[in-house]
Amino acid sequence: MRPGAAVTRRLIRKETRGDLPLLACLAVLVMVLTALCAWVPAFAGRQEDRALRQRVDAAQAQAPLISLSTTPEVFNTSPPSVDMATLLTAGRTLTGHLGGSAARHLSFTGGGSYDYDPASLLTPRPPGPANAGTQLTVSHLPSAQTHLRYVSGHAPADHTPLDTAPQIGLSQATAQALGVRAGSRLSLAFAKTPGAQTAAPQAELVVSGVYRVTATTDDFWTGRETLDQPSRYPAERSTGTVLAVRGLVGRDAADLLAGAGVGGPRVTWQLRADLSGAALDRARALTGPLSHYSADLSAALCQGSDWVTGDISCQVGGQSTQSLLVTDALTPLLTTFTAQDQQARALATYAVDALAAVALATVAVAVRLLLRRRQPHLRLQRARGASTARLVLLRCAVAWPVVLVAALLGWATGGALAPTGTSGSPQPLPAALVTAVVLLTVPLMTWLTVREPRRPGRLRRTRRKTAVGRRVVLELTVLLATAAGVAALRSQGPDGILGAVPVLVALTVVLILLRVYPLVLRLVLRRARRGRGVVGFVGAARAAHDAPATGLALFVLVLTLGTAVFGGLVQRTVDDGLATGAAWTTGADASATVAGTVTPVGAKAVGGTVTPAGTRSVGGTVTPSGTTSVAGNALPAGSTTAAGTPTRIRTAVQHLRTLDLAGQIDGAVVSQVAVITVDPRQLAAIAPKSPLAAALLSGLTVPSGTRTGANVPLPSFLSPDLRARERTGGFTTTVVPQGEPPVNLTLEPVGTLTTEELRDPLLGPITAQIPAGTPMLITTATADHLLLPQASGSTVLLLKGDGPATPGPTALRSAAAKALGPLAMIRVRSETLNTLRADGLTQGLGTVYTTGSILAALSGLLALALELTLTSHERSRTTSFLRTLGLGAKEAGAIHFLQLLPLAVASAVGGTLLGLLEPRLLAGTLDLRQFTGGPAQPALHTDYSLTLALVAGVTTLILTAAATETVLARRRRLGAVLRLT
Repeated sequence: MRPGAAVTRRLIRKETRGDLPLLACLAVLVMVLTALCAWVPAFAGRQEDRALRQRVDAAQAQAPLISLSTTPEVFNTSPPSVDMATLLTAGRTLTGHLGGSAARHLSFTGGGSYDYDPASLLTPRPPGPANAGTQLTVSHLPSAQTHLRYVSGHAPADHTPLDTAPQIGLSQATAQALGVRAGSRLSLAFAKTPGAQTAAPQAELVVSGVYRVTATTDDFWTGRETLDQPSRYPAERSTGTVLAVRGLVGRDAADLLAGAGVGGPRVTWQLRADLSGAALDRARALTGPLSHYSADLSAALCQGSDWVTGDISCQVGGQSTQSLLVTDALTPLLTTFTAQDQQARALATYAVDALAAVALATVAVAVRLLLRRRQPHLRLQRARGASTARLVLLRCAVAWPVVLVAALLGWATGGALAPTGTSGSPQPLPAALVTAVVLLTVPLMTWLTVREPRRPGRLRRTRRKTAVGRRVVLELTVLLATAAGVAALRSQGPDGILGAVPVLVALTVVLILLRVYPLVLRLVLRRARRGRGVVGFVGAARAAHDAPATGLALFVLVLTLGTAVFGGLVQRTVDDGLATGAAWTTGADASATVAGTVTPVGAKAVGGTVTPAGTRSVGGTVTPSGTTSVAGNALPAGSTTAAGTPTRIRTAVQHLRTLDLAGQIDGAVVSQVAVITVDPRQLAAIAPKSPLAAALLSGLTVPSGTRTGANVPLPSFLSPDLRARERTGGFTTTVVPQGEPPVNLTLEPVGTLTTEELRDPLLGPITAQIPAGTPMLITTATADHLLLPQASGSTVLLLKGDGPATPGPTALRSAAAKALGPLAMIRVRSETLNTLRADGLTQGLGTVYTTGSILAALSGLLALALELTLTSHERSRTTSFLRTLGLGAKEAGAIHFLQLLPLAVASAVGGTLLGLLEPRLLAGTLDLRQFTGGPAQPALHTDYSLTLALVAGVTTLILTAAATETVLARRRRLGAVLRLT
């Protein structure tokens, strides 16, 4: 072994032992960063999977996301026939034609269903002279059996006894409307099949039982209301109305009807997506095969054409069918979720980039302190003839092994802690990039420290002018880059690169502070110079002298504070927006929605409206099960206020109809206008502070005793788009009551709804039933007896607890179900708010900002401690020199305090300014509405308590550092003080 190599290794070991504290800081930083690169993507993937599963489960609770449907060809045999049991069973094997592994992620729900086109009821004929006919839809829906209860008779049999008619089950309301009961027979005329029949086939069904639907917590009955409630619509070619009803049949009813010459029904198989585990990856794996699933089925099962319809003919389980139709609602849902997920990732990018910037700044401070401690040794080695390259390599030989080992340990730790089975996976590229940046920081800063300065030539400018010019160029470059980044971010939205714009904004704020900071200190210095004593003057002078050198510490503090304030603002805004979104969804403490314009139980029935079957009036109140009615409100049993008074439930009814209006001035027709009838007094009772209720109460209230009729104009509020179509006059509409001449109604505008009133939570549940862009009109509830009931309309019941104690979800649901029946879709505000808060994207975003803010704060504190240690030598020299001149210990402590006070003030002002400025600059990219569910973008709400706590924490830390330096200075002996001077 050569002596030179042995000396070099001994020198490396010696310097390594002396630099262990700072090398440990570097190792901790690298370990944390690489561990985050391994853990964060997997954690984010788990949150994304959870959010997607929540959306898919909620959607599948209402309707299937994926379904297959076809129509069997019954006329290919003689006589016509169909084996429905075999066809329904064979349909469950159709997922085998999905490409790849997609078939494993889909499962069938139920045993398949089928529906016939509406058939004309020949006998019995429903009572009433205005009935122009009755249309009965025959359906086989096995999943409905668990959502209803037969009160007489029994469910239709899946295996009908020989020589008997097919069986059908009807709801109580349908049986009452038809005037039938269990055992009655229905004679139906089905539509004829062109090309195979010349006359409409007829069949007879027997009523096997009458059922009553049961209330459910899911939305099973949404879209299936006709299974419980009959509906009416105007006849096309005659006066009067047509009664539309629906009944349930057994599985083999299709076989018997096919034997009677009835064409095949529409058979549907519902598929449920299984997104357990890596939900996002599974959903993406499904969308590809689903996009060409219909073509794959046609290629595998279809050949030739049907001689009756001319359509393509397919074979499913040996049964000839028409072409197979695939309905895919999963792909649009995934597209919407992807947009939401990208916005969440963009918001999280701000916190991640800020954390990376703070951590790398801390690395730079640690390396600076490391080189500062070794500066005498470096100068000595330089004087002994060591080259710049040798010194750089020597420092790299000390630091690089530590950094590499720390990176490997951090990656292994993060990978071990990362959740498995998610759509996210550890990202080695960012980890390698972070490690490379730290590795390159050491030789770069070492080279800047030990390089030989250039010798100024005759024509070269002075070093001071050169430094000033470089600083101006740097500042202009940062300002231009920040302006360009903000403009690009506001125009095209955030991405992986533009997510670092907040870091540039923080750097700009620091550069401005570094320009303003010395000027303010000079003004303070001038005033201190005129005062008595030297403490204030010396403290201000030292702070002004050290101001340019505190740039890195100021950047770390400002960025840390700004990130924390920005994160607190986002979380506070989202949290407040969630409450607004829940209130918008429910309108009050709870809301219930049912199809059709119906009169809730307990409300006075007004002519023209209908009461749900199976309900009864209880005298002007909405009374939950097991409650007592008092003073027109519901009084839940056992629910009391703090004073012992039972809690009442106030209600407000809203009816939605779709009408065609004509302008009074020009007669222009405005089609498909959403007309909402409300009682302003009810709205004001449940929401006294509502601006909408106040406006409606002043404009729509009709004096008591006033009779409303067709000749009396109805006061109305218009939406701005409807007001724009008829700027001066009102509107008219024609109503045709059953068996009576048409009636022309006049709607007189008394005001236009403002943006604030349109976004009032009282309109949330009712506007959810209105397509976007539909003009809207609100009029008084006294018009209900003039307007016809609409099966296509909606009824919304708002429920609000009247008292200091809010009724529980059970009491609210009981009251809503009692009022609108079991088919009502009930939403409780507390449950909705909990659902919104439990959303995976919302929770993931909050976790990222909380974790990022904590880690950035810890890294910033470490950087500040290292920076104060780096600059403490100069401050100690100043106080030591003044102590030799007779300065007391208290005055020395005051100087320490005054030297660090401007840094605390500047960092607090800069961090707060940055945290409040960033959201305003990036307002166009902060789309938080998708996380809140409200009617509009939530207003930005600063968390002032968090801001004050952060500012107080940074100030306390700096003052603690000043106190620590004062205590250490007092313990120095005279010899140490003289050596420092």
